[in-house]
Amino acid sequence: MSSNTSVSLSIVVPVHKVQGYLRQCLESLLVPDVPNLELIAVDDASPDGCGAILDEFAGRDPRVRVKHLTENVGLGEARNIGLDMAEGDYVWFVDSDDYATDGAVRAIHRRLDQTRPDVLMFDYARSYWNGRLHRNIANHLFREPPPPEVFRPEERQSVLELMMTAWNRAFRREFLLRHGLRFGGGYYEDINVTYPLLMAAEKISMLDRVCVIYRQRRRGAITKTFSDKHFDVFAQYDRVFAFMDAMGPRADQFRPLMYNRTLWHLMVILDRRDRVRPSDRERFFREMSALARRYKPADYRPPDDPLVAKKHRLIEKGDYGGYRRLVFWFKVRRKLRVKGGEYRRKAARRLRRSVKTRIKSLYYRVQLRMPLDENLAMYAAYWYRGYSCNPAAIYEAAKELAPGVRGVWVVGPDGLGSVPEGVDHVLPGTPRYYRLMARAKYFVNNVNWPNQIVKRRGQVHLMTQHGTPLKRMGLDQMDYPVSSADLDIGALIKRSDRWDFLLSSNPLSTEAWDRGFPCRYQMLEIGYPRNDRLVKATEDERARLRAELGLPEGRTAILYAPTHRDYQARYTPMFDIGRFLSEVGPDYVLLLRAHYYYKLKDLIRDMAWPADQLIDVSGHPRVEDLAIASDALLTDYSSIMFDYANLDRPIVLYVNDLQTYQNTRGLNFDITSISPGVVATTEAELIDAFASRTAWSDTAAKARSEFRARFCPWDDGHAAERAVRRVFLGEQVPNPPR
Repeated sequence: MSSNTSVSLSIVVPVHKVQGYLRQCLESLLVPDVPNLELIAVDDASPDGCGAILDEFAGRDPRVRVKHLTENVGLGEARNIGLDMAEGDYVWFVDSDDYATDGAVRAIHRRLDQTRPDVLMFDYARSYWNGRLHRNIANHLFREPPPPEVFRPEERQSVLELMMTAWNRAFRREFLLRHGLRFGGGYYEDINVTYPLLMAAEKISMLDRVCVIYRQRRRGAITKTFSDKHFDVFAQYDRVFAFMDAMGPRADQFRPLMYNRTLWHLMVILDRRDRVRPSDRERFFREMSALARRYKPADYRPPDDPLVAKKHRLIEKGDYGGYRRLVFWFKVRRKLRVKGGEYRRKAARRLRRSVKTRIKSLYYRVQLRMPLDENLAMYAAYWYRGYSCNPAAIYEAAKELAPGVRGVWVVGPDGLGSVPEGVDHVLPGTPRYYRLMARAKYFVNNVNWPNQIVKRRGQVHLMTQHGTPLKRMGLDQMDYPVSSADLDIGALIKRSDRWDFLLSSNPLSTEAWDRGFPCRYQMLEIGYPRNDRLVKATEDERARLRAELGLPEGRTAILYAPTHRDYQARYTPMFDIGRFLSEVGPDYVLLLRAHYYYKLKDLIRDMAWPADQLIDVSGHPRVEDLAIASDALLTDYSSIMFDYANLDRPIVLYVNDLQTYQNTRGLNFDITSISPGVVATTEAELIDAFASRTAWSDTAAKARSEFRARFCPWDDGHAAERAVRRVFLGEQVPNPPR
């Protein structure tokens, strides 16, 4: 490398089943003003939408090169493939569910350019699913003089105390290749590359900056699951010690510390309850003991910590029984110190329960011990507000396809009018409600069931959701305090843990649900059951619905369905409806559907409008009826736009508060660049969209067609059927086209 030429950096990103996080990762790395940057993405036969996302990025950024593998080879080999493709002076391996902090890529490139080290190390922070962010506890090791000075080689022993991962360091590619190091297969693939390179490096530079957000996914890393692959770790450490043997006397300074780090890591794997199966732990201990005896340095001194020193002695002796007893009594003593206060708090909570609540709870608990009714399904929608949405479509399909499964709806007093004649229903909080909820086999809802509902073994929960997530949902909301101020994330995720199936209407939903609700469900990519009616709607049905709504013949009906705004304590109308109707003219009628959080008077406060031009449809039980009856849709950020696109009728978005909404709630994409039609940001633009019929133009039709192809690819009129066949009948449904 020439000292007067900027270094080149290759970022290698192995990709497998991370569709919910991949965009954020790539966007954080592909910063615009870093010279000589390339990103190599290795699609490790990912079965989800990752491949399409990678191709999308490669299509718009020439710095991105994508390698699609036909078989899953694992993280280590995917990194090796990316390394072989890399052309940069330096290579940085980034996990595709993590992301770089703002300015990190520039800072890394600048430090590499200034110091030209063999290895550059930088700091990271752990990002937990509940919103907590914690910087690496060893960040004190990153304190250093300003460049071009680098971390002194004689102090490298302390560097080995840092995490052994590859993603918080950049390697000089020639240096890595010269030592012939490759990532191992199986688990713990970083070990036999990162440790040897840190010991062999002549020049190590340290960057005192958090550059990587290391995502602690709620469903856990692959290494946090029971598997025989945890035994891979022994071969990885054998390679590390073999490398040290090849280094000769130069490696002696590292042996005691490397020995301690090895035993520390092996004890972490063994002592955690979610790694090695109980039946395999004694075998793991024996291999750990053999490794300890094989590599124990001649002049080794045990650690100062008495507990760790005892563990080391038991490991070296091969005393598994003694090791288990030591770990057991340590855990017992620790629990005794903290449990007393917890028991007192639980007792206080029990005393505060009312007699009535305790009686209901007792009755429910008794019913939970009764046998399940294998042919009973419970349905609900919108927090018991009525009979509607995806659950209603699935209920109607189940009556034909699974007539042996009896459906009962949970409906609150205010929603009873929406229940069709002949549909069995129950009021929440009644004895029958608790009996059915305790004993039903199936549960279908478009929101979560209440906290106190117990998920029994054998029960099956289908969460349908109630819209395509243009706005941020679930864990994604934590970045927006205004919208998540009253959201108990822990309780939300606990409720979501009950899902067995989560319905997705399109690839965007799959990405957002995977990221926002990291629970152990099966994603059903089948389209939206409530949209089956829109796809199959006929002119006769449309004429009937218009007559029922009182729509005059020959008038253009605009369905106005605004969404809720978290930043408003009290709803403020976005435009003057009276002025709008006056200026668009008498040929238009507005079907005004207020969000269920508001009342009609909130939207038309202090307004006057021409007679016969406004119909309040806020209380209509089925929004699908309104969509079919209307001629055009006017909305803002509501998910109704995705459903309505199936009708191929004009859609106008009025987003005069776009930046405020984005800042307070967050959007999953830019609705102004990917829109279903006309986007208006002022009242004048809104009026013109209808008065001049711009919403019916060829340009608007083209945008709508592209929007429909992108967000309605699976709506073919059979989504409810697919849901019933998969959930109630146990049939497999084909994967959707991508």
